[in-house]
Amino acid sequence: MPRSTTSGPSQRMLRVGEQVRHALSETLQRGEIIDPLIENTVVSVSEVRMSPDLKIATAFVSPLGAADAAAVVEALNKHAKFVRGRVSGALRQMKYMPEFRFRLDTSFDNFARINDLLKSPEVARDLGSDNDSDYNKDTE
Repeated sequence: MPRSTTSGPSQRMLRVGEQVRHALSETLQRGEIIDPLIENTVVSVSEVRMSPDLKIATAFVSPLGAADAAAVVEALNKHAKFVRGRVSGALRQMKYMPEFRFRLDTSFDNFARINDLLKSPEVARDLGSDNDSDYNKDTE
């Protein structure tokens, strides 16, 4: 069977990543990690990317209301083995329990930056002139 030439994740990697994300979110929600920095912070797991062999799970998290998001991510990485043990019950169907790596999710910051750019006066001026010229062409 020929292998796909696409560089994106396989359907299996996406499915397992979503299962791991749900299990990880439940574990964090229950507050089982004994760390003052994590206990006082709501952590949102936005995505989990699995390695092709499903042995490494990279979780992208957003600490909500934390003064130092990088410190929360560092604390999660410090407790990664504990989290792995806690999540294992929910992921019994997996042959290997993945190793967890936590990364700060910057996608929301990127979205906000793009939104600010789109709302800038320069872009509004350019969009306004294009819309006016298109409108003039249609009415003639």
